[in-house]
Amino acid sequence: MSIQWFPGHMNKAKKAIAERVKNIDVVIEVLDARLPASSISPLLAKTARSVPCLKVLNKADLADGIRTELWINHFKGQNITDAIAISATLYADSQKVIKACRHLCPNRNGIEKPLRAMICGVPNVGKSTLINTMIGKKSAKTGNEAGVTKAEQRLILADDFWLYDTPGMLWQKIIVPEAGYNLAIAGSVGRNAIDEEDVALYLISYLKNNYLKELQNRYSANELDQNTHDDEWLSQIAKRRGAVLSGNRVNYQKAAEIVLQDFRSSALGKITLETPDKWAEWFATAQKMEQEKQAKQALQKEMRQGKK
Repeated sequence: MSIQWFPGHMNKAKKAIAERVKNIDVVIEVLDARLPASSISPLLAKTARSVPCLKVLNKADLADGIRTELWINHFKGQNITDAIAISATLYADSQKVIKACRHLCPNRNGIEKPLRAMICGVPNVGKSTLINTMIGKKSAKTGNEAGVTKAEQRLILADDFWLYDTPGMLWQKIIVPEAGYNLAIAGSVGRNAIDEEDVALYLISYLKNNYLKELQNRYSANELDQNTHDDEWLSQIAKRRGAVLSGNRVNYQKAAEIVLQDFRSSALGKITLETPDKWAEWFATAQKMEQEKQAKQALQKEMRQGKK
């Protein structure tokens, strides 16, 4: 799915992150444990390659534990990178983040050499909630709408631990279609940028092929299975949840909202939408398509110039 949603404050965040990364010791990248690769902050891969990074898989309590472990091992295999799974609302988990940062940067301690950490994450990933839990009070704005934090903040967690908060950022161009869907499913994209019915149908398709039992149990639909068309699944969900208009017509928009909310609240169960192997497959396919697209555009440009 193609998403064009890059608010003005995100463009400012891009510049702020590029500048801030020059003077920090560790990057805390908050990811959604249900979509770890899709929720990676795009700018960091380019601007913070030489800076130690802690991948924090938040909302682990909502994710598939087996798949979370796969992702933890995957990230730990990367250069100067550590990874932990947490729930941002738990104080004990928030302190694990600080401890892991200190482990990555053992030479940064004391008032004269404070550890300078920058925390990043896509919208609605729980970054602000984690910050508030870490310091025990509300210093970062939180909310359910994508793109709440809009300005960089410096927070002093301790005399020797400084934390720089940044606005949530999305990819300027999402080349992996599955990533676009997963971000939309998790609520990391503004509603005005997506078709919720399309997103819900994608989610249903994924669930029936990977978490069929959870899908059947949630909607008391044991008679529906992997062979049932996605549209029929959504129609049955609508009828069983009262999403019906006059004349017994199905309210597909309301049904889509129900399915998406059930995922976000974990009412469907502990679900993760991607694995390291599947992501590698998606990314390779997307890269190939992008290269072919760029080659075609270059050829067309060359042909146009030749006619002049």
